[in-house]
Amino acid sequence: MKVLITGGAGFIGSNLIEKLAEKNEVIVIDNLSGGRKEFIEPFLDKIKFYKVDLLNNVNDYFSGVEEVWHLAADPSVKDSSIQTFFRDLEITKNVLEACRKNKVKRILFTSSSTVYGESELNTPENCETKPISFYGGTKLSCESLISNYCSLYKIQGFLFRFANIIGKNSTHGVIYDFIGKLSKNKEELKILGDGKQTKSYLSVSDCINGMLIARDKAKEKINIFNLGSRDKTNVKEIAEIVVEEMISSLQKKPKFKFTGGVDNGKGWKGDVKEMLLDISKLQKLGFTPKNSSKEAVREAVRETINSYQL
Repeated sequence: MKVLITGGAGFIGSNLIEKLAEKNEVIVIDNLSGGRKEFIEPFLDKIKFYKVDLLNNVNDYFSGVEEVWHLAADPSVKDSSIQTFFRDLEITKNVLEACRKNKVKRILFTSSSTVYGESELNTPENCETKPISFYGGTKLSCESLISNYCSLYKIQGFLFRFANIIGKNSTHGVIYDFIGKLSKNKEELKILGDGKQTKSYLSVSDCINGMLIARDKAKEKINIFNLGSRDKTNVKEIAEIVVEEMISSLQKKPKFKFTGGVDNGKGWKGDVKEMLLDISKLQKLGFTPKNSSKEAVREAVRETINSYQL
């Protein structure tokens, strides 16, 4: 099968290539603004890579493609803005137009738990969506556009609402941030908010496994799945795991400095302080996370420390 991945040189994309390239003809499109070519260098003899900006016409790259994994997007919740909103929406429109013109059969989109905003815990897929960040609003708008195209042009759609995905090749997020800070200052670790922000964390290997299970087993025209772990951990606990794994280079435990944050201890405006997704819908198809949130965090910390020089 001929498969195309947008944003394939990024965190999740580069891990996805490792799986898809085993049995498929894979095309990767990435402008390398956030992705890194070194992440996909081990696979360059198995894939076709094009450095392309998806804000341009990309129709020709989709010729003969049966399945599109749309991962290209601004990765930061904290730094999202009205500018990233319109850019990512335009990118998604261009991808969908290319799918329509080339009669692509299936599109899989990496959305986010942020589409729910501050919702109930154990959030099900049918929970009301009330995003409180530009990032969440962008993801929800892209979901709607994909749903439109799937309904109108006979494309099967998969919308995956992620918890915090962590692991190999991640270049942003709390783990990467803490390791970077401690590499520069071994005496003190600045932590945004009050450290009590509590969320679900899922390893990137579990994430990809879950998406592939959904793709192979779900049959609806438009399929929406939460994807996360079955438990949660908080930011202070993550900081403690990072320190434990770095202690040989730190020599002593640094002082934790909490900024206090905004809105009752959040890290930034638009941050969701507590999140846990109901993943029972995907579990019924056979998905089971291998790691708890803390286990996924410790594994991701070790992987990030080993590759931090990138």
